[in-house]
Amino acid sequence: MKNDISRRASLLHLSSLSLAEKMKSGSFRSLYRGHGIEFSGVREYLRGDDVRAIDWNVTARMGKPFVKMFEEERELDVFIIVDSSLSMAVESGRQTKLEKAMECASLLTLASFYNSSPVGAVVFDGALDFFCSPESGKKHALMLLSHFENEKRKIQPGSVLNSALRAAEKLLKKRSLVFVISDFRTVEWQASFARLCQKNDVIAIRIVDALDSCIPSVGSVLFSDPETGYEAVLPTSSKKFVRRWREENEQRTENWSRDCIRHGGIPLFISTVQDPAAELIKFFTSRHLRSI
Repeated sequence: MKNDISRRASLLHLSSLSLAEKMKSGSFRSLYRGHGIEFSGVREYLRGDDVRAIDWNVTARMGKPFVKMFEEERELDVFIIVDSSLSMAVESGRQTKLEKAMECASLLTLASFYNSSPVGAVVFDGALDFFCSPESGKKHALMLLSHFENEKRKIQPGSVLNSALRAAEKLLKKRSLVFVISDFRTVEWQASFARLCQKNDVIAIRIVDALDSCIPSVGSVLFSDPETGYEAVLPTSSKKFVRRWREENEQRTENWSRDCIRHGGIPLFISTVQDPAAELIKFFTSRHLRSI
């Protein structure tokens, strides 16, 4: 057991280093096109300067050309919103949605630490379980990792994604890169999501499992919603039912993606059988290539 934990920690460390390197390569800051630099003043035009940097207002007043000077922002705050509600306990393989979500959160925390980016978080279920503003440093990163690993606590029924999004909006004092990691099996989150997207770059990571789209054929089975307690007998051997199950999941997925994009977010799917580090690296690489 101890060897398994050590091996998992080692793999997490190596994966987050690779992710951090991909972020530093420019793909991380490409999400901030137009926000990655700050105006710091003007100076006289020198031969070879880019004419597009000329400040025409100052040039007109001074009677000779001046160019704008910019300074790259040194810190990019990262904020992680993680769903630990009962519906995240779903799994059809080796990991639950919750375990995969916490692995994603841990990778992003470590990668942010290696890039010296302040990082904060909100963890929620039926209530706000934990929240903190972005901070830098090893001690703070370890504290976040400890919360992400704490899976044995008592989970409150329900999902307060809406409250978690509002909490993030209040905690963030500057434009930040926000990750929302959830199965999004809740309602009335879109308005808060849209407000968060207005002042931040928001990546919505939907954790999915094979059971979402394909239910095993085992006859008539009593199913129970872990958050509401609602129960129903489902005919899993019925081809019509299985087809309807798949179609409704496809429709929910399509609606969710459309809502994310419409409100200014970026949708990303990670399944319980995928390597989250590889998927995140692929995501940042594609964003970087699109920005070139």
